[in-house]
Amino acid sequence: MTTEVASGRKARPDRYDAIIVGSGIGGLVCGGYLAADGRRVLVLEQHDVAGGNAHVFRRRRRYEFDVGTHYLGDCGEDGIIPAVLSGLGVGDRVRFRPMDNERGFDRVITPTVTLDVPAGWDNYRDRLKRALPGEAAGIDRFIDLAKTTTALSRASLLGEPVIDLYRASPEVTRWSRRSLGAVFDHCGFSARARTVLAAQFGNYGALPADVSFSVHANLMDHYLRGAYYPEGGGQVLVAALVEALEGYGGELRTRTSVARILVEDDTAVGVELTDGERITAPLVISNADYRRTVLDLCGGEAVFPSHLVRQTREATMRFPLTAVYVALDTELPDTPNANIWWHADDDLERTHARMIEEGMREIPQLIFSFASVKDAGAPNVCPPGHSNFQLMTVCPPGHAFWGVDKGPADGGPYRRNAAYVARKKQVTEAMVATAEEVVGPFRDHITHLETATPLTNERYIRASGGTPYGLANWGGVGKRPDVRTGVEGLYVVGQSTRYGSGVGGAATGGMVCASHVLGRRLLAEVHRGAVVGDPSLLPDRGPGWDPLRVSRGRARREAKGLARIG
Repeated sequence: MTTEVASGRKARPDRYDAIIVGSGIGGLVCGGYLAADGRRVLVLEQHDVAGGNAHVFRRRRRYEFDVGTHYLGDCGEDGIIPAVLSGLGVGDRVRFRPMDNERGFDRVITPTVTLDVPAGWDNYRDRLKRALPGEAAGIDRFIDLAKTTTALSRASLLGEPVIDLYRASPEVTRWSRRSLGAVFDHCGFSARARTVLAAQFGNYGALPADVSFSVHANLMDHYLRGAYYPEGGGQVLVAALVEALEGYGGELRTRTSVARILVEDDTAVGVELTDGERITAPLVISNADYRRTVLDLCGGEAVFPSHLVRQTREATMRFPLTAVYVALDTELPDTPNANIWWHADDDLERTHARMIEEGMREIPQLIFSFASVKDAGAPNVCPPGHSNFQLMTVCPPGHAFWGVDKGPADGGPYRRNAAYVARKKQVTEAMVATAEEVVGPFRDHITHLETATPLTNERYIRASGGTPYGLANWGGVGKRPDVRTGVEGLYVVGQSTRYGSGVGGAATGGMVCASHVLGRRLLAEVHRGAVVGDPSLLPDRGPGWDPLRVSRGRARREAKGLARIG
């Protein structure tokens, strides 16, 4: 199969070995390792800064808000994320602040239960039994299954032999691919226990019936190994990856949109930009939204088999998210160094099914992330004595809920649409009112209030359905594409691949992709201490070093329009 590559501009000479479309964590990790290996890498990003869902934005020269980096797991000495960074030589450039891993890094609140989630599976088990004394047998069954499942997953990622482990644990093979809801049924949990155990589903954006048990267990394992926050915010992590990419000879271009991925004779040959410029390379890695990659950037059936295109077109997305960013001129009293996961009902599944069917008549659940507590004293977060926090809730899928027919990625205007403005105001007010019921009144101290809807996310990230979580059902519960596409020289990374959601999942997918290209088991190598590339090539950080400025790419680093603090 061949796609047309006609263009009003002449293609550039083959200057690059690899082009990466999008600069989320998966794309930056993959690009950094390819560049460290000596490949000529070009990363293209349509937004003003790199990072995807991990970028930040600034307001009033006093506040910086993280879009998607609310906390990270597995950042201890044996952690995957530190290993990924250290393997690029930038491990000492990102410091991780531990949250309250002993008392609890997550606080789950339902009408009848309050549970502080500590680090460690066995500690978590003990807390669950105290909170749900009538569910002890099911809790033991669930935790034992989760511990075995996650141990096998981690061993497989790190290149350890797992055949004998699977043979010794046939129950794991049977249940790891089933839905979380099916495992809840197997354990005989009540609706209340199911709600408490799935309370942090906002980390992956799917109800128990729509997510595999292994996804839930592995994400919980990620945080139960210890929860952390990057000192200086999520953009510090992004900037370190950009420094690695550029230090090893790669190039980041921001404000550069890709119109098409070019495929000739079943082989990727480059990209065409929206301004008509064509750039060639024998390797293209899409960190763009998976549905848009297959259906739009690659042209669907022109490149992929019809069954895969149909499967992708019919795929559903995980829940979209609405976020309210709040700044106060005072500190909130008694705020834990933990996220709060508040639920309006003891039956999470019933409440959210009603939300999907009837719309958001009330706020079904609310997530609190307190940046000014996690990164206390950081001058970029807020002035001394102020608070910076974020409220989040999942909301009904689809554009109709927001009063529009199509989203901004498809050219749909929305920001001044009267129905959209009214819905946004209604949801914002409901979220703030609910938050005050949980943490006490704060409205009189608000110095900045801003809401990002799924349409906002679609505008900046080009995510299908405005979700930060990627695919929900791609031909089956828990089924997701691998990084290899079947097209020679074309790979995908990001939130929709089988390696999971969040920074950890995206970084792992980026490592796996780079491993396929380079023919090395990179994650296993760097976890054992290997460093790819020459860290002496990394740039120095001078006075006034700004991760947001670095994340614009070398060519636009001094361009006008950079928001600053102070």
